[in-house]
Amino acid sequence: MQGLLPNDEAGDTEPDIPAERRGPDRRSRKTPRFSRFALSGGRRRTVRRGEELEGSFVDLYEPAMLLALLWVALMNTADSFFTLVHLQNGGTEVNPVAGLLLETGRTGFVVLKSTVIAVALCVLCIHKNFQLARLGLWLAAGAYTILFAYHLLLFVV
Repeated sequence: MQGLLPNDEAGDTEPDIPAERRGPDRRSRKTPRFSRFALSGGRRRTVRRGEELEGSFVDLYEPAMLLALLWVALMNTADSFFTLVHLQNGGTEVNPVAGLLLETGRTGFVVLKSTVIAVALCVLCIHKNFQLARLGLWLAAGAYTILFAYHLLLFVV
């Protein structure tokens, strides 16, 4: 088996590294939370090794993640709309945070509520490889779906 590697006679088993590198080895550190590739199409959908999956950052996102994010954003919009409709028809707001937002007026309520949810969705998206973020996204999707059904039920009653 001797002589198969280029520098085997000298006892050196390291492969030859080309001298004309373009920069530092990018593999020496993990993909950052925010990178220049995130907005320009990305480079990586998943990690190279399975054991690195939990707690890593990547540039590309799965379609199921996009659908869940869009669902939560859509349900948030529907919740804002239905809340305003119910309030105009004599209903009351039971959520104290939404009650504070409603004090800013209808436009302020919708803009502030949408902004808070959009920031939270961005955080969950960026941290998609963290178990807590995945759990948070699916819990938010489920909670908003139940809230949507509750709003529809209020129209029947």
